[in-house]
Amino acid sequence: MPDALVYLTSAAALAAAVFAGWHTAKSFRFSNPLFYAIAVVEVLLVVVLVWGIVAVAGTDRDLEKGLYLSYLVTTVLIPPASVLWGIGDKTRWGTGVVAVALFTVSVMLIRTHQIWQGHG
Repeated sequence: MPDALVYLTSAAALAAAVFAGWHTAKSFRFSNPLFYAIAVVEVLLVVVLVWGIVAVAGTDRDLEKGLYLSYLVTTVLIPPASVLWGIGDKTRWGTGVVAVALFTVSVMLIRTHQIWQGHG
């Protein structure tokens, strides 16, 4: 798994989390720009997932493959779930849930990279 792809995706998720946090702090509801930011993160996460599946299929590393793939799949599922929650919750905390979810995705990506490198 390329370092640059993981760090780029993690940084994008973190930036979107900050943007969602700003929405929460300003008591803004879920907005189109926030949706687009999450969509960009989701596209990057799908690329990471596909890359990860191909990499696992072609490696002989001593790797916890089930753990690694479960992390990748979970990171892809979290943003859409947070979007549904954020759109459904009309209070400021709907975007707060999105911020926490995207921060979680960022951390999980770094953890996935550690597992890939054999540190987990």
